[in-house]
Amino acid sequence: MIIAQHLYDHFPHWDQGMLSKAKATIVQEGPLAEAAKRLGLEDHIEVSAAERATGGNTRPSVLADVFEALIGALFLEQGLAITRWFVLEHLTPTLDSVARGEIGTHDYKSRLQEVAQARWRSTPAYRVVTERGDAHDKAFQMEVLLDDEVMGVGWGRNKKEAEQSAAKEALELIQRVEALRATRESGV
Repeated sequence: MIIAQHLYDHFPHWDQGMLSKAKATIVQEGPLAEAAKRLGLEDHIEVSAAERATGGNTRPSVLADVFEALIGALFLEQGLAITRWFVLEHLTPTLDSVARGEIGTHDYKSRLQEVAQARWRSTPAYRVVTERGDAHDKAFQMEVLLDDEVMGVGWGRNKKEAEQSAAKEALELIQRVEALRATRESGV
């Protein structure tokens, strides 16, 4: 809510889609985990010895969750005004990059969906290929399909990360095919 209001107030000329993409750029695992690291929260996360040995207290998903929990606790204890200050203060690097127009630069799934719908009126589908590892240290392999054809494969520590990786590979494939087509059409 704080980020949505901030964006709405500071970028009144942006349409709903741009505001939504900007919010998604800010309120995602990476920026939240970075904020938690800057605060040193990993030193205050209690995990089992096995989890600590595999870096469980420094895993981006854990750090992002802890940062969000801290925001919730701060809101309950101090109210909205102080929570707003805290959120905006600690997400300043990402807010600054969004203000410079760096929006959705790592959201490959959204970009792939936009490309697929614009060019082929098709929506990408994702499916798990492989899941391996212990519960505290999983790895996922995902495929992204367009019209039942595999366009990309990606690995990640969670399904969302693996989907992003697969979407990135699919976008790279589309770019290579388009570059090849353009080269052939120009006679080069």
